[in-house]
Amino acid sequence: MTDHPVTPAGRACPAGTYRTKDVMHTRRFLLAGATSLLVSSTALAAPAARRRHPVAAAPDAAAPVVPATPANSLIGPIDTLARWACIVDYTTGAVLLEKAADERMPPSSLTKMMTAYIVFGMLRAGRLTLEQTLPVSEKAWRMQGSKMFVPLNGTVAVSDLIQGMVIQSGNDACIVLAEGIAGSEEQFVGLMNAKAAELGMSNSHFLNATGWPMDGHYMSARDVATIAMHLIHDFPDYYHFFSEKSFRYNKISQENRNVLVVRGVADGLKTGHTDAGGFGLCASAERGGNRVVMAINGLPSSNARAQEGERLFEWSFVNFENATLVHNGAVVDNVPVWLGQAATVPLVATRDITLTLPHGWQNRVHVSVDYTSPVPAPVAAGQQLGEMVIANTGLAEIRIPLIAGAAVGRLGLVGRASAALGRKLGHG
Repeated sequence: MTDHPVTPAGRACPAGTYRTKDVMHTRRFLLAGATSLLVSSTALAAPAARRRHPVAAAPDAAAPVVPATPANSLIGPIDTLARWACIVDYTTGAVLLEKAADERMPPSSLTKMMTAYIVFGMLRAGRLTLEQTLPVSEKAWRMQGSKMFVPLNGTVAVSDLIQGMVIQSGNDACIVLAEGIAGSEEQFVGLMNAKAAELGMSNSHFLNATGWPMDGHYMSARDVATIAMHLIHDFPDYYHFFSEKSFRYNKISQENRNVLVVRGVADGLKTGHTDAGGFGLCASAERGGNRVVMAINGLPSSNARAQEGERLFEWSFVNFENATLVHNGAVVDNVPVWLGQAATVPLVATRDITLTLPHGWQNRVHVSVDYTSPVPAPVAAGQQLGEMVIANTGLAEIRIPLIAGAAVGRLGLVGRASAALGRKLGHG
C-alpha cells in the first residue's frame, strides 16, 4: 500500500486509491485512554558455578581490569563491561540493548536453564512428579564443580533436585535429573538440542546438561534470553524455584548463587562462570508491571557481574516505557462502503498494539491507517480491509491488519441503480 493525501472529510475516494490519515489526527485517537508501563530499577548476580564446595569465592581484587566497550541500544551506544549482552522487554519482545548477541559463547551454568525447561516440560506432561524420587548414579555423585551433594546410590526427590540445580547450581543434580528422565545424559542432551531448535535458538548447541566446559558446547546471549523468556511464559507455576534465596539439603545450606535474587532486586533466573566464558548471568525483574529479561556474559568477576547487572537493569527501566496504542477490537476508523446497505463499516484492530519506546518518544511515533475507499459491498465481518502502519519507533516499520467490524450487505438492484444515478448526477 502507498500513502495518498487525505481527502476532505465525508468525501469518498474513488475506488482503487488509498486513504491515509495524518499522524496527528490518528495519534490523538489511538492514544486516547492508552496505558503506559514505566520506570524502575533492578539487578542480578552470583558466585562462581564451578566451585567444588559451597565456600566463598576468591577475592575479586585479582580479577583483570577490563575496559567497557559500547553495546547497541535504541537510544545509542551504551558502554558495558559485558563481552556479550542482550536485554529484552518481556511484554513486547523489543531488544533494548545488544552486544555480540548472536556470537557463540561458552554458557557455563546458564545451560541449566535449558535443563530446567526439559524437566518442567516432563512435569507438565505428567511423565514426572515433584514427589517422585530418582536414583543417584556414581557418575552423578562424582560430578565436580558446583554440587548439592547427592548421596551415592541413594535417591532424591525431583523437587529437591530442581532446587539443587537452580539455587545451588548443582552439577550432580543435573546428572540425576538427566539420567532419570532420558536414561543417560547423552540422550537427555538430544532432548535439549531438539527443544533449542524448536524454540529458534539457532546459535546454541549442547553437549552436556550442566554447562561443563566442552569444545562445541555453546549458546548466544540472545538464545539465553530466549530460553529465559520461555521459562517465564511457558512454566509460570515453576518459575518460583528461581526466586528462592537458599536451599538446605544433606545438612548443607547454600545461598542462591544469584546475589541479586538474595538481595531482592531480581526474581530469577541463573548465573554461571567458567574460565573461558567469564562471569555471566541471565536475570529477570519486574517494576511497575513492566518486566525485563537480561543476559550478560564475559564479565571479569562476580562483583562486576552483580554491579553491571544492577546498572543495566536500572538503565532499562529508567529509559524505556511500554505504551498501548490501541486495544484489540477498538474501532480505528469507519470506511465508506460502495453500494452497501450501510454507508460505512467500522475498521477494527485485530490485537492490542503495545510498543516499547524510549521514554518520551510517544510524540515522535508516526501512526497511519491505509485502506481502500470506498470498499465495494458486500463486506464480510472479519474481512481484512486495511493496515495500521507504525513508524519512527527506532525499529522496523510495523504493519497491523485491520478488519471489518461488521457485515455489510449489497444493495438490491433498485438501490444500486439509484446510487449509480446519484453518483453520476453528483459528478455533473
